[in-house]
Amino acid sequence: MSRLERRPEPSRRMMLASPLLAAVAMLLSGSVLFFLMGQQPLYAFYVYFIKPWTTLYGVGELLLKATPLILCGVGLALGFRANVNNIGADGQLTVGAIAAGAVALYFDEVQAWWVLPLMLLAGALGGMLWAAIPALLRTRFNTNEILVSLMLVYVSYHLLSYLVHGPMRDPAGFNFPQSKMFSDAATLPLLVEGLRVNAAFILSLLAALGAWFFCKHSFAGYRMQVSGMAPAAALYAGFSEPRNVWLAFMVSGALSGIAGVGEVAGPLGQMQPSVSAGYGFAAIIVAYVGRLHPLGVVLSALLMSLLYIGGETAQIELQVPSAITGMFQGLLLFYLLAADLFIHYRFKPRMRRLPVTSGEQA
Repeated sequence: MSRLERRPEPSRRMMLASPLLAAVAMLLSGSVLFFLMGQQPLYAFYVYFIKPWTTLYGVGELLLKATPLILCGVGLALGFRANVNNIGADGQLTVGAIAAGAVALYFDEVQAWWVLPLMLLAGALGGMLWAAIPALLRTRFNTNEILVSLMLVYVSYHLLSYLVHGPMRDPAGFNFPQSKMFSDAATLPLLVEGLRVNAAFILSLLAALGAWFFCKHSFAGYRMQVSGMAPAAALYAGFSEPRNVWLAFMVSGALSGIAGVGEVAGPLGQMQPSVSAGYGFAAIIVAYVGRLHPLGVVLSALLMSLLYIGGETAQIELQVPSAITGMFQGLLLFYLLAADLFIHYRFKPRMRRLPVTSGEQA
């Protein structure tokens, strides 16, 4: 028999190598799966991971899908560093989109420069309001923020469905559950003509840079990191746990809400029954693959975006099911957790004690 024994503090090199090992293991498992599905693994990997980069339109789509992953992932990473487990980023994204959509529809006839900044502000406030619910319940009643934030995701889905079937539905839309198309003043400008990637991508990079500065050069960032790594030391130093919880949820909620604005004011251009392709949940994987570092989140978001685009390309060219994308995401997280387990722990054989005989006792 053997037992797990915690290793000494792992080196930074080992922690950075963990996502690479997870990605390699994911590719090896994927090659076996493609072979069992009757596909040539090398060609399947070319279609899945290389072909999306070969056209300018493909690059634009990669950056477009990476945008909400970066925004949500950066906010979640800040919370995870402080041991605040916000699982409801997708709900905060949805409510942020609802708030921004309400502003766009209310000022539908206004063609002014301030409409879009007002939508971004409303989206951030909407995400913060939704994130404030688990923060309040955690700090006031010591509830589990994982369960509360997760349940609120599905509440937000139903809220969006009610609005697009009712108050926000387009009267001239032939009873389809969607709002009017937003005006030009309420849509994000494109970065490159002919591509769908828009100014929200620049906002996501600025958010990642700001989060890096916050973690590296601010006392609040240091306080959150200490609280996550050594809660007892943080308590002894007088760091307020409720303050960290509120700060983590507010930042994450604001960034997720802005990600929602990027969806409805970007590629969608209106309110629809669904405004997220599960970006808030995928951002959890993005945060951990990026080692909870804001700049690492940018790289892991590009990888996750490639899984989305590659999955769509593989469906068309290889006739594989759409679930292949979720499978690769799950494999990546599984192997990352397994690599982290062996980095932090090792198997130690349990010493078997021999029975003591009566002669040895004498």
